[in-house]
Amino acid sequence: MIKKIVIANRGEIAARVIRTCNRLGIDTVAVYSEADQNAPFVSMADECFLLGPSRVQESYMNAEKIISIAEKAGADAIHPGYGFLSENSRFADQCREAGLVFIGPSSKVIEHMGNKIAARQAMKDAGVPIVPGTDEAVANVEDAKKIAETIGYPIMLKAASGGGGIGMQVVNTDEELEKAFDSNAKRAQTFFGDGAMFMEKKLDNARHIEIQLLADQHGNAIHLFERECSIQRRNQKVIEEAPSPFISESTRDAMGESAIRAAKALNYTNAGTIEFIMDEDENFYFLEMNTRIQVEHPVTEEVTGVDIVEQQIAIANGETLAYNQSDIGRVGHAIEARIYAEDPETFFPSPGYISTFELPDGENIRNETAVKADFTVTPFYDPMIGKLIAKGADRNEAITALKQALLNYKVEGIKTNIPMLLEVVDHSQFLNGNTTTAFIDNYYLPMMKTN
Repeated sequence: MIKKIVIANRGEIAARVIRTCNRLGIDTVAVYSEADQNAPFVSMADECFLLGPSRVQESYMNAEKIISIAEKAGADAIHPGYGFLSENSRFADQCREAGLVFIGPSSKVIEHMGNKIAARQAMKDAGVPIVPGTDEAVANVEDAKKIAETIGYPIMLKAASGGGGIGMQVVNTDEELEKAFDSNAKRAQTFFGDGAMFMEKKLDNARHIEIQLLADQHGNAIHLFERECSIQRRNQKVIEEAPSPFISESTRDAMGESAIRAAKALNYTNAGTIEFIMDEDENFYFLEMNTRIQVEHPVTEEVTGVDIVEQQIAIANGETLAYNQSDIGRVGHAIEARIYAEDPETFFPSPGYISTFELPDGENIRNETAVKADFTVTPFYDPMIGKLIAKGADRNEAITALKQALLNYKVEGIKTNIPMLLEVVDHSQFLNGNTTTAFIDNYYLPMMKTN
């Protein structure tokens, strides 16, 4: 049985894992960079070890150092969180070679799903709908233009090994494609070591909806229903909610069944997410699979009552799933807003010293935080400083609670996106559930130009 876990991550997800481990009586080991030596998660753990300098390559991406610390601390397992090494198949192998339990799926599945072209083919083979597009890497821009002529603009150009919106761009003409293809391929090569690009048809007025999965080592798999993650800027999510205000029960069931079919076809284990893109008629298509816990997992926990981190650990222990599909229900509505250290008008990161940091509270409010007062947000990592989750008996009640909590969320010393979040959740289109991936472009940015 797992008795001690190294959290190979930082910030709010490290703190999140530590809280569940504390409840389960599992010892925790935090690893941290020089920039994070005063971060809240470090003092929360039972033990802590300095990884190295602030740069990720010398700290949170240093697999050998993390494994060495795990061995020194006498840990049984490593929880990778999300980002950094969480979807690194070699790291998963290194953990297992060192006799450590990697709290996640097999390296084979991570590698397979990490390449979006291979993932598309796997979903196609499993009978999961996929967006019209290319099933192989596009060799050059001339081939890309020929493919675009067949698919039809607008096109979503994507990096095969990409993530977080890197290497991704919407193109509407041959001229735009010519400019975008090589630049995105070079960016993907820099970030992921793979410059391969592919193309998909861009759906107008689409929604980004994902299904949370849990699968054990005994062939059992269930879903925890959906999250809607359509409110995005720079192809990155900023507001997520469960359930979706848009889809019907029949579509919800069909998406859940597709996700489970995919998980079983892959022999998937642990927590994972199948992300779908959906059109105005509720036709849904596979987008990608995340082989880790998601940033937005709290909204699912709030409406289902399932602690996803606890289930990750139990599955890694070899236990049979604690739930059957019929055990999973939904109560109320939950919405998560990501709090970023960024300029709310330009979306550029805004690192700096936080002089004041006061969190809202209340019965229906949950905070996941990465910072505190008297703390410096550095430019080395993602600028998310926290997540604010509000729950209500229904969507309107959750929105009301979220708005009030945002008003009471006090951060001084740096710019944050809280003004943007308040504008979004108070917008008539959001209140009406018109939460497409074009929301920021259609409603928020035009409003900024007129102010």
